[in-house]
Amino acid sequence: MSVKIAVALAATIGMGIMMSSQAEARPEMVGISGDYSPGTIVVKTHERRLYLILDSGRAMRYPVGVGKAGKQWAGTTTIDGKYLHPAWSPPSEVKRDKPNMPDVIPGGSPRNPMGVAAMTLAGGEYAIHGTNVPGSVGGFVSYGCIRMLNDDISDLYQRVSVGTTVTVTR
Repeated sequence: MSVKIAVALAATIGMGIMMSSQAEARPEMVGISGDYSPGTIVVKTHERRLYLILDSGRAMRYPVGVGKAGKQWAGTTTIDGKYLHPAWSPPSEVKRDKPNMPDVIPGGSPRNPMGVAAMTLAGGEYAIHGTNVPGSVGGFVSYGCIRMLNDDISDLYQRVSVGTTVTVTR
């Protein structure tokens, strides 16, 4: 088997795996314990899951990517902005680690790490957003943002509004 055929076959199989894992990543209805008000978003970083509280004991659960070692945080904040196809300006910490990164990556660019939508969080440089790297969802991968599959951020984006409470726990 030639190298070109082997590479093409591996790419095809890899794409099939990525597509099937995306199809399985739809939000699911689950039970949840805790004293959260309906409409609250709860991110459990140790689980790499985001919960949208529906009512006492029930939530929609989504897989997420969270902060890598040393980049995780915990606390309560609110959504202070909602954006479709946002442009992205890397925070100073990212620019320090990756100095050749452009100052702005336009919305819709395949290089834009925000994906199809973003909801910014008050009090910092963090957001709940989509991704251009779906295989990263489920890992400890970000500088503190909460990363979702594009289909999942689109779903959550429609369900919540500016002012929604977001609680992040470790």
